[in-house]
Amino acid sequence: MDYFSIATILIVLSAFFGYLNIKFIKLPDAIGLMLITILFTLAILGLSLFDDTLLLKEKEFISQINFETVLLDIMLSFLLFAGALHTNFQQLKVQRKPILIFATLGTFISTFLTGIIVYYLLKVLSFNVDFIYCLLFGSLISPTDPIAVLGIMKKVGAPKQLETKIVGESLFNDGVGVVIFLTIYQIAKGGQDISIINVSKLFLVEVGGGIGLGLAIGWLTYRLLKSIDDYAIEVILTLAAVMGGTLIAQHFHLSAPLAMVTAGLLVGNDTIRQSSMSELTEQYVDKFWELIDILLNTILFVMIGMEMLVLTFKVEYVLAGFLTIPILLLARYISLLLPIKIYAKKLNFVRKTNLIMTWGGLRGGISIALALSLTQAMERDLFLVITYVIVVFSIIVQGLTVGPLIKKITDKDEI
Repeated sequence: MDYFSIATILIVLSAFFGYLNIKFIKLPDAIGLMLITILFTLAILGLSLFDDTLLLKEKEFISQINFETVLLDIMLSFLLFAGALHTNFQQLKVQRKPILIFATLGTFISTFLTGIIVYYLLKVLSFNVDFIYCLLFGSLISPTDPIAVLGIMKKVGAPKQLETKIVGESLFNDGVGVVIFLTIYQIAKGGQDISIINVSKLFLVEVGGGIGLGLAIGWLTYRLLKSIDDYAIEVILTLAAVMGGTLIAQHFHLSAPLAMVTAGLLVGNDTIRQSSMSELTEQYVDKFWELIDILLNTILFVMIGMEMLVLTFKVEYVLAGFLTIPILLLARYISLLLPIKIYAKKLNFVRKTNLIMTWGGLRGGISIALALSLTQAMERDLFLVITYVIVVFSIIVQGLTVGPLIKKITDKDEI
């Protein structure tokens, strides 16, 4: 099947499922689309007991989509730029120190805590899995997914300072998490000279280079936008910044996600907006990227729902997935303790920020994409099912309940 046909089917399904959600179910887009797609897939599985034609067609269709490449190399840059473009830059600047610690130290702590506890859990469940593979799993599941988080946070009405912490952390920790994953992946594969110097170089190139590239692209885009007044060309310039920047980042092995987050924050900064865009241009740029955000999010969560067809479901795998959920939540809660304790009084944190950020730290497509990149020797089938169970629970259960949790806590503060 050619790329146009694949894209057409995905968009038609996304539009249809999105319509069903808005018309009848009325859930946040990420939750509703994933739920409808899973139910649709389960219905096909049920129908296959009588006629497996449709099931075979859907499996063939899914097998032709490289989820890892589509998400990490193509969609992610657009989604992160769109998210960063509409993030409150001033709030992010105020909260930059705890966000930086959340995204770096917090991700490290969560990776190792999750890996260690999961290693012993799998031993109890009679899985003989090497510790390094459990650590690899910890690295792919620890970063919160900015795509899922952004989609949910827009709907729950969280206080701005709290929303900024959760969204800001998720925008940056995926880049850090990918670097940690790649480092442990090289160790797990063997044959690589892994040292503190080499790891530091990898971080400097991936993270520092990505941020530096993002600043350069953001500044260049700003200068170009400021020099003309034509909303159509200015919208195209922002699109060119994302596509060109992603291509450069991939060529030089820099972090494209961090580059696009940085560029989006710079271009979306209120001061830069006012000096580089007319009111008409600003409206068109915002609406264009809002539409891109909605379209790609819709396709992404439909793809996540359909990915269940390529999983090797076993009862013990699913059980391991459910038992890992509280482990991951505990690891995240502990990983957030230090920065919250340090900055709670200085920045006037919302009460029970740790609890809200733990429950509101959703996992999504990035974790599934990284799990799909594992080899069979790294227990790919096991960790892919565990990851899928966590992602579905995270988006549907945590996504549906984080709003009421925030409302309950903030309502008590007002009494």
